[in-house]
Order: sequence, then structure tokens, then C-alpha cells
Amino acid sequence: MKVLLPFMRLLVSAAPWAMARGAALTVVVLLMGAALLGLSGWFITATGIAGIAGVGIAFDVFRPSAGVRFLALGRTAARYGERLLTHDATLRALAALRVTLLRRQGHLDHRQLSHLRSEAVLTRIISDVDALDGLMLRLVLPGMGALVTHVIAFCALGWLAGWLVAWTVLAGYLPLAVLVFWQLARRGVHPSDTVEAQDQKLRQGIIDMIRNRQALILGAGLGRREAELEALDTSTRIAARALDLAERNAGAAVSALVAVVVGLALTAGGWIVQHGHAGPAVAAIGVFVALALAETLAPLRRGVAEYGRMAGAAKRIGNPCNTPPRPGQANAPNITEAPLLSVHSPLINFDMDGAEALALTGPSGCGKTSLLMQIAGLADGGGVAIFGQRPDRWPDTALRGIVTMVPQRSALIAGTIRDNLALGAQADDDAMWRALAAVALDDDIAARGGLDVRLGEAGAGLSGGQAKRLALARALLKSPRLLLLDEPTEGLDAETADHVLSGIRSALPEAAIIAVLHRSADHRVFDRKISLAR
Repeated sequence: MKVLLPFMRLLVSAAPWAMARGAALTVVVLLMGAALLGLSGWFITATGIAGIAGVGIAFDVFRPSAGVRFLALGRTAARYGERLLTHDATLRALAALRVTLLRRQGHLDHRQLSHLRSEAVLTRIISDVDALDGLMLRLVLPGMGALVTHVIAFCALGWLAGWLVAWTVLAGYLPLAVLVFWQLARRGVHPSDTVEAQDQKLRQGIIDMIRNRQALILGAGLGRREAELEALDTSTRIAARALDLAERNAGAAVSALVAVVVGLALTAGGWIVQHGHAGPAVAAIGVFVALALAETLAPLRRGVAEYGRMAGAAKRIGNPCNTPPRPGQANAPNITEAPLLSVHSPLINFDMDGAEALALTGPSGCGKTSLLMQIAGLADGGGVAIFGQRPDRWPDTALRGIVTMVPQRSALIAGTIRDNLALGAQADDDAMWRALAAVALDDDIAARGGLDVRLGEAGAGLSGGQAKRLALARALLKSPRLLLLDEPTEGLDAETADHVLSGIRSALPEAAIIAVLHRSADHRVFDRKISLAR
């Protein structure tokens, strides 16, 4: 349970008032259910006794029946409000959890961020967050509601039916219910975590098999991969059956517990009637309230059974409160007379101001991309300053307003060309067409149907060179003061590469440009060329 406490605090703090109102209505629903059944039991017993005694005509049936109708209608309304508020609060809380996780990813360096592009990582994160959606709805709120309801019912029974009945119901339910759910959590923690983890592996394995089906067929590995997935599915089903068995056994134990507590309440009620401490109708209240309190235990069974799934997801996500603060300032540093960019390290030294273009060359693995990442504030490294301040000292929003980077692998989304360009900046159609023209992509897009043509997942529908140029056009829309390009001409023929480099310079005449290149480094747009040696 310790691993879930930070998530409980985060989920509650995301919508505290909505969560509190939902918790209050949860208690109201349970109390109204207990009161409804207790009042109904007293009413039925009292009217029966009055009829046997021959005084039924004098018995007031109107006020008790009105109370029954009030509790029944009030319980229905409270149940609707409880469902509405608790689900709304839970959705708000999960949104806050997702934002917290995304904020944490923003503090990762470029190598760790590149791993997040893996479908396996994204699938795991999404599944783990979904696994935690039952933490409040199925575990915390029902558990707190059950505890508060039992305490209030204990006090009410002690006042109405006597403390013997109250203690009998409380002592019968709480210790034994805790034991039953503790056993369920202990027996279900491993199967539920196994089901979740292997289900993620199975889902990812199927996706990988579909995407790599051609390679598997050519390598005669399709049958072997299919057998591996079937074995994984079999083991998942075995764990699911073990979890289902544990949950069913807990349900049977809860049913037996309810029967035992009701029997004990009936015995205690009979004893107080026999000794003249209360009448039969009053003693019946304890029996029916004991029966109604079974409602407090039913919602907990599912939540406790999924405890292992939630705990496993929490362990994989990690403490959500451990998001390292960005060492940036509250406001952007004052822009001084310092150069726009200064790089001074044992391997390379240069300064840059606006309207200058620099080609950065060097053998593969010498650190060209790492240097761009350091300038963009996506990797740690000394000797880099933007207007005299290290990139990690800048607030992220201010830094992104000055520096834009287009890496070798640029992310495109499933959507229209307009949607992909709008990720860079809000711009009108004319500005988007100008950016596409600058990278020699306007004719291709116009031939396909214009800005509203839809792309598939990760920009499917464009060639590698077209996807690269679309990412470049998106960067141009931001109009940065410093543009970092990692292999902008990769996959382009010489004529298109010439058009792209010239178009970028024309579109951003006042910007400083650094381009990592293996070819085209002698292009006329570059004012100088620097080689980065190992």
C-alpha cells in the first residue's frame, strides 16, 4: 500500500472538493441503504405485532411509509450524484496524473526522450495510468465509505437497539472483513500484476508481429513468433484464472460473513427481547441493518482484487512527486550584449550572432548531434550559453521562443498537413504555403489535395524526404532566432537539397542557423564551416 500513497495524494489534490463531495455522497448512499432496510424491518415487524395484538387500526402507518419512500428516493438521488461526482473527480485526477508524467518526461535528456518513441514504452505508460483509474473509485472511496458507515451505524444501533446488538454487528463485520480482504489482496497481488504485465507484452507482441510480418515471413519466423504469443496468452489466462478464483473465494467468504453476522444480530436481538431490554420491532432493526451493511463490502472486492495490478503500475511509473524541478528562472534572463550563442569547449569554440549560418561537419560519432542537443537544452553540457546564460537556466517557454531544433527523426502525427504544421505555431494558410514553398514541398502537397489531406500514423503517406521537409516547414513557422538542423538534406537529391537550404535562409533572413551536415556543407548559404573532431 505504501507505493500507492503518493498517487492517492496526487489524485485527491487534483480535485479535492469534488472528491470530498463524492466521498460524502458515498457515505450518504450507504447510510440511507442501511436506514431504509432498518426502517423497513422495524415497520414490517411492528405492523405484524400490531395486527396480532388486534390494534392494527390504531397503528400509524403513514409516517413510517413516508420515511421508507423518502429514504428510497433519496438513496437513488444520492447514488446518481455520487456516481457523477466521483467519476468526474477521478477523471480530473487522472488528467492531473498524465500532466505530471508528461512534465516529468520533459526533464529527460534527448537519449531518454528518444526511448519514449518506442511503442512498448508508450503502451506501458498508457496501460499503467489506466490501471490506476480504479484506485479511488474501487479502493479508496469504497474503503473510507465502508469504515465511516460502520462507525455511524454502530452509534445508531447502540442508541436504538442497544449496545449489545451494536457491538455484535461491529465486531462481526470489521475484523473478519479485514481478514477476508487481506487474504484476497495477498493471494491476488501476484496474479493481478502478472495479468497486467503479460497483457501488455501480448498486446505489444501482436503489434510487432503485424508490423514486421514481411520480415517474419521472409525469415520463416512467423510460426515461431505465433507460438511464442500463444504461450504468452496461455500463461496470461492461467494467471487470470488464479485471480478469478481468489476473487470468487473472497465473494463466498463475504457471503458467509454476512450470514454469520446477521445470525449473531438475530441472536443478540432475541436475547435483549427475552430480557425485556427492547421490543421485537426494535430488535429487528439490528438484524436488517446488519443485512444492509453487506452493501459496504461488495464494491471493495473488485478493488482489492486489482490491488496487485495497481501496485505494479505504480512501481513502474515511480513516485509522481519525484519530478525534478527545472533549474530555470521564473522569468527569462535579460538579453544582454552577449552573443546570441557561445560555444566554448575543449573540442570546439565559436560565437554566433543573428543572420549567420554555420555548417557543422565531422565524422560520425564525434558529437555533432550531442552539441545540438546541448544548445537546445535537451542534454547536459557545459560551455554553451545563449545570450550569456546556460540553456538550462532559461525557462522552457522562453528558450523555445528563441531556439528551434529539427532532429534527424522528426515526429509527425496522424492528421492533416495543417494539423502537423500547426504544432509549430498558429499560422494562417498563406503562411503555411509559404513555409511549404521554402522547403520545395508546396507542389507535392497541392497535388495531393492541399492542407487538408490526411496522413496516417507517424505521418504515413509521405516519403522520408517529404516527411523531413514537412518538419522543416513546421520549424520555419516558429520564426526562431536560432535554428538547429540535424542532417536537413538527408534523403534529398542535390537539386532539392539546394532548394531547401536556400529556401530556409530566405524564409529566416535574420536567424542564426547551425546545420549538421555530411554533404552540402559547402553550400553558398553557409557563412562558415566548422569541423568537429573526435
